[in-house]
Amino acid sequence: MDSADLIASAPERIRQCRTAEVELRLSDETGRIIPHATVDVQLVRHEFKFGCNAFLVGQLADETLQQGYGERLTALLNYATLPFYWGSYEQSKDVTREQALDTMAEWCGHHQIATKGHPLIWHETFPEWGHQCPDDEILTRLERRVKQVVSRFKDCVHLWDVVNEATVSHTFDNAIGRWIARHGAAACVEQALRWAREANPSATLLYNDFNVSPDFEALVGALRDRDAPLDVIGIQSHMHKGRWPLERVWQVCETYARYGLPLHWTELTILSGRLKAADDNDWHTPRTDWKSTHDGEMTQAEYGEQLSTLLFSHPSVEAITWWDFSDYGSWQGAPAGLVREDMTPKPLYERLLNLVKKEWCTDVHTTSDGEGRTRLRCVFGTHRVRAILDTGRTLSGEFTVSRKGHRAMTVALAEG
Repeated sequence: MDSADLIASAPERIRQCRTAEVELRLSDETGRIIPHATVDVQLVRHEFKFGCNAFLVGQLADETLQQGYGERLTALLNYATLPFYWGSYEQSKDVTREQALDTMAEWCGHHQIATKGHPLIWHETFPEWGHQCPDDEILTRLERRVKQVVSRFKDCVHLWDVVNEATVSHTFDNAIGRWIARHGAAACVEQALRWAREANPSATLLYNDFNVSPDFEALVGALRDRDAPLDVIGIQSHMHKGRWPLERVWQVCETYARYGLPLHWTELTILSGRLKAADDNDWHTPRTDWKSTHDGEMTQAEYGEQLSTLLFSHPSVEAITWWDFSDYGSWQGAPAGLVREDMTPKPLYERLLNLVKKEWCTDVHTTSDGEGRTRLRCVFGTHRVRAILDTGRTLSGEFTVSRKGHRAMTVALAEG
């Protein structure tokens, strides 16, 4: 299908893979059915993960900016990636930023935002002090780091990018690069996944990569053949040099869906300013002159809305993470955020807010029959139900409709 056909057919795919017909049987707190009530049902929290890297949580000295960042983020998203890069998490040997990450995770938990740690192993964030250590010591410390961090945060961080970009690690001259060059990406990623699984058997474990190529496919295939504890395939798409055709996005989803695992688009960048030059391969020097523009914001909004719709319509995709949420402190200084440096929303933010909070939501007004039953179509997620009885009494409660859950359920309602 071409891009027009993909977008035109997306609403029906969304209906099929993101909603279900459910039957509710309403009762009060004593178990008595609630017949002939006026019933309102609204989605309050998506099952699908709409996220961003939330690296600025609690990090801004300007209280106005910090408040704006938090308010905009929580109004739109239910998922956040937190920074566990080895080089910054443990800048000095055995001295970690554990408390700072605790604070970030607690803030997310308070706002009912699911969290993912990123990344446990990545050759590009190798600690400076590690270059003075023998490789054997580093690998011992690497295993200990994975197990300690996953175990330490198991109550508040339930997803992990365990290894990042192992398809290219062998080209880096540090202990991680040499480890992967020596044993191969599949063996090393498998080992790391097993370390993480041992530390928290209930965690969701990802392998994450930008290198959408046969190398990535071969690595995933090898991990599946090895029965490695891989739960999710993480796909990056930093579109600094140009936006992917929607046909390509769909084909990437189809390619990786064949491995039978959920897909997370873990690092999604769409610029609202000039694109990076095709021959500019400096990915480490932040720019200070890379600004958002009116025309760029409109282009970002148009493409971003279509891309989000396409990804939400693919049955294997379970999460979208924007990189970055704000232009303030963005990677490379790029105008990549959903909000500007002053935390005011860009047009893409407003369009996503309409999709996530209105168009892709349950908002049903109905009645219960004589047996206290009502039937309706729900978007997967947690819902608030409010029933007004014929006596005028109002009762309320919550229920969850999951993609893999029941389609008929009794919901006990109470005052309040």
